Amino acid sequence: MKSDIEIARSIKLERIENIAEHYGIPTDELENYGKFIAKVPVKLIDEKKVNKSNLILVTAITPTLAGIGKTTVSVGLTLGMNSIGKKAICALREPSLGPCFGRKGGAAGGGYAQVLPMEKINLHFTGDFHAITSAHNMISALLDNYIYQNKDNGFSLKEILWNRVLDINDRGLRDVVTGLGGKANGIVRETGFDITPASEIMAILCLATDEEDLRRRIENITLGYTTDDRPFTVKDLGVGGAITALLLDALSPNLVQTTEHTAAFVHGGPFANIAHGCNSVIATKMAMAFSDYTITEAGFGADLGAEKFYNIKCRKAGLQPKLTVLVATTQALKMHGGVAKDAIKEENHEGLTKGLANLDKHINNLQVFGQTVVVAFNRYANDTDAEIDIVRQHCKELSIGFAVNNAFVEGGKGAEELARLVVDTIEHHPSAPLYPTYSNEDSIEAKISKVARHIYGAATITYSTAAKKKIKTATENGFSRFPICIAKTQYSFSTDPKAYGVAKDFEFHVRDIVINSGAEMVVVVAGDIMRMPGLPKAPQANIIDVADGKIIGLS
Repeated sequence: MKSDIEIARSIKLERIENIAEHYGIPTDELENYGKFIAKVPVKLIDEKKVNKSNLILVTAITPTLAGIGKTTVSVGLTLGMNSIGKKAICALREPSLGPCFGRKGGAAGGGYAQVLPMEKINLHFTGDFHAITSAHNMISALLDNYIYQNKDNGFSLKEILWNRVLDINDRGLRDVVTGLGGKANGIVRETGFDITPASEIMAILCLATDEEDLRRRIENITLGYTTDDRPFTVKDLGVGGAITALLLDALSPNLVQTTEHTAAFVHGGPFANIAHGCNSVIATKMAMAFSDYTITEAGFGADLGAEKFYNIKCRKAGLQPKLTVLVATTQALKMHGGVAKDAIKEENHEGLTKGLANLDKHINNLQVFGQTVVVAFNRYANDTDAEIDIVRQHCKELSIGFAVNNAFVEGGKGAEELARLVVDTIEHHPSAPLYPTYSNEDSIEAKISKVARHIYGAATITYSTAAKKKIKTATENGFSRFPICIAKTQYSFSTDPKAYGVAKDFEFHVRDIVINSGAEMVVVVAGDIMRMPGLPKAPQANIIDVADGKIIGLS
């Protein structure tokens, strides 16, 4: 079979105006970025139309290094919906350069279920990530300058919370010292870099509802604490307007097309292991305003992405998903059943059956939120009918809908079974109203406990001294009403990335707390997770190249 990039190049793209016109998006409102990409203004969101659309979340079992293909299923389901005559749009996140040049190579779907043009989407696209990085680091520079210029007036911050960001995996930047080289170079202090998807500006862009809300959230960012324990914010710095100006273009969602010329919105890109893992509220609502069915995804497994989608995004935006699709693969299930990574492509009924416990845990978690769940079996070339039947029969015994997704090879036709299942389930057994894991009034510790115990399966929760102190400070400043965003490994329910399957009765250790008062959430850093990833031994950058003027190696 052709590579992803070869398939992408074999598709003759339609002009983006034609895509927009088909869905009733006013073409004279588009801001074109070439022939095949356009930004759509926020003002086109009609809440009455949004409320009539069927929102579908695509999530997954706990991911492994073998991959799951959640984006491929999301795009494939959209294609399948349109193939059976339904008006559907997908709303996805933008890829980060870190994973693209690190481990993944690309994140625009795969095979015949991609969003296009894939090279631009995977690389610089419309510059949203650049705008977020620039806005974040502009605040850093302005804050350092403010401290430097006002130090003789007695101004100082006893604690600075604001790091810098970069959209590159670079472990060498996790901890740095700035201001070296003499007084003219500023104040000497320790700081560090996070990756851009972990930026609070990224979270704000993805949770903001319009320009006014964007500015409000930016001005509410807590940069540090004064000597009298008062939060020092962007509003105090007096630069909210300047930062909003940097982000104004980025606020509008990006309209592109799929391999079968259906519409897709690709906007925002927080990671679910270190951030809230969902595309923007604006993009999701825009898709809902112009479609009968909107398919969106949340990053990594359901314990991370789906939990944050429900408890943060839906809570803040008032969204009510009609259905959740849970993606599973034989290879991932076999790894969760104890099969070694180098043997997961071999048929192994015992290992597969043992791995179903991970599927069951996710199904149960999703049902606790009130969600109706169907399982999408994402088919790989080496899967056997016997193994597929094991998963199918297991779902039947649980009274869970099951369908095979083969969109990677067949495009929309390969997802028609899944599309029909989704439509039928929404019509006859839609999800109940969302039931959140915790209330806004719960303490930060109570929120952490409810997610760690009930969603992950932890037995005990412990806190570092620093985390305890920050929780106390956050509570004193009124931040305990915010939802929590837990940052932990994506490879396990626990904080141990090697604890496959269903980890039970483990210790959940909270290492740090990060206050995102602009995004209005409390980031809980657990275990050894890093907010600035490192590169693997053989990064994808080793094979990305340009030949005859064309990019190769993105896959």
